[in-house]
Amino acid sequence: MSGTERDVLVVGESLVDVVDRGGEVVEHAGGSAANTAVALARLGRPVRLATALADDRYGGLVARYLGRDAVALACDPEVVERTAVARATIGADGAASYEFDLEWRVGPVPDEPLPLAVHACSIGAVLPPGADEVVALLARLRGRATVSYDINARPAVTGEGERLRAAVERVVAQADLVKASDEDLAVVRPGLDVGAAARSLLALGPAVVVVTRGAEGATWYDAHGEVTVAAAPVQVVDTIAAGDTFSAALLDGLWERGLLGGAGRVRLRDLGEPDRTALLAHAAAAAALAVTRPGADPPYRAELERSA
Repeated sequence: MSGTERDVLVVGESLVDVVDRGGEVVEHAGGSAANTAVALARLGRPVRLATALADDRYGGLVARYLGRDAVALACDPEVVERTAVARATIGADGAASYEFDLEWRVGPVPDEPLPLAVHACSIGAVLPPGADEVVALLARLRGRATVSYDINARPAVTGEGERLRAAVERVVAQADLVKASDEDLAVVRPGLDVGAAARSLLALGPAVVVVTRGAEGATWYDAHGEVTVAAAPVQVVDTIAAGDTFSAALLDGLWERGLLGGAGRVRLRDLGEPDRTALLAHAAAAAALAVTRPGADPPYRAELERSA
């Protein structure tokens, strides 16, 4: 990255998915943050990743996954004793259920170069002790870079209930843009319908909350109302990287429109319906491609353009 080129800084977990698909077990490098960073790189965007890895076999798998698409590391990742593992079981519908072996922390991230956006993901945003470091980083960059947050709730490792809700809300309050699935909202806002849950997150300060609902499409919520797009009909192989790919493509679309950078909430606050619809459609198309193949395998821009 040159001295003047801006990028996206992604912060959160990297891990290896040990996937059981009907008795056939395979290993895929992944993790929400690593997948989002790779998806951005495959869309041609400069990206740095602040994450945690160990010097072990699984760490090598993740390093090769990141290196293949030239994802840069934002800090020294060797701050844990063992690389995280998620054991994923794929159901008949392609959906994955998880068990985790993970510890999380993140090394110091330099203030320079200043990114256009900083994206916090999933477990890394709420699991101590690293969560405190993530929130401090977001607070430091807020106002100078767009702050986005993918809730991607994982109760198997973060727990649920009041403690998780408070941890999620702490990150939401720092964010300009929040992305969540309907399943995430059921965990952090139990008892509320999707719309009410999304609006309750908006009340914490972000300009936009985007909710994905799998085959039912995605909805953009902001102070002006809501916009929904349908999901593309595809044959689902598994959903491992779908949400991460959606987040990356949403940031890519915002970048294309010059909407990333300082004063993120102001930039996002008054988007018209055509832009909101186009952004959702772009992200949904990328996620649709990701679910048609096994493991964490986000599409390249050329693939996305061919599918349009």
